[in-house]
Amino acid sequence: MSELTAPMIMTGRALRLNWRNVDALITALILPVMLMLLFVYLFGGAIHVGTAYVNYVVPGVLVLCAGFGSALTAVRVCTDMTDGIVDRLRSMDVGGVAFLTGHVVASLVRNTISTLLVLGVAFAIGFRPHAGVTGWLAAAGVLLAFILAISWLAAVIGLLAGSPDAASGATFIVLFLPYASSGFVPISTMPTWLRGLARNQPDTPVIDAVRSHLMSLPGGNSTWLALAWCGGILVVSAAGSAFLFQRRAARG
Repeated sequence: MSELTAPMIMTGRALRLNWRNVDALITALILPVMLMLLFVYLFGGAIHVGTAYVNYVVPGVLVLCAGFGSALTAVRVCTDMTDGIVDRLRSMDVGGVAFLTGHVVASLVRNTISTLLVLGVAFAIGFRPHAGVTGWLAAAGVLLAFILAISWLAAVIGLLAGSPDAASGATFIVLFLPYASSGFVPISTMPTWLRGLARNQPDTPVIDAVRSHLMSLPGGNSTWLALAWCGGILVVSAAGSAFLFQRRAARG
């Protein structure tokens, strides 16, 4: 099997697995929408951010959405590693790069669909960005870089976990970080001890960059910080996943 064909086949397989597990797919797609509605309609009236709260919160929900998608990726990778499918793939000369790339690309597709769904609902409830074409492209670029990075990180989690349930639980930190960021409330309103974490973690510059591009606001160096975080996570996770796959496959 060629180096180009194998990743395409693995991507198709991963996408088919998504459509077969309807419950998990619906959760990954619908839960971010429900959380956005919860924040906007239950908490939005009590949170003052200088603009309509829905305009403020959407970038955070988009990042949270990527986290839910990555959790599903971790579970998928771990399931494949524990049910014997990898041995069959290796007998067909499918390597770890193709196997993991298939899961990551499927995660990109799934998260793109979820992002579009969130944006559609956001527009319906009053989201009004001020971005032109350049702003939309810049926001999409930052968001795709983040999704790609945490999808590879999810692959690492899936390879480290001993069971699908453990993989799902281990993604808690990825799901928690958007809450401890600038995604839902300004960092200045947080307790002093929490502000350091909120400012110095990857989700905050990603959210700030997406928000600044969509709302045509000054973003400072948030875009470059976001890309630096994404690049670092991507390089470490891709290299780590290749090493971990070889080790687990050799261990059998």
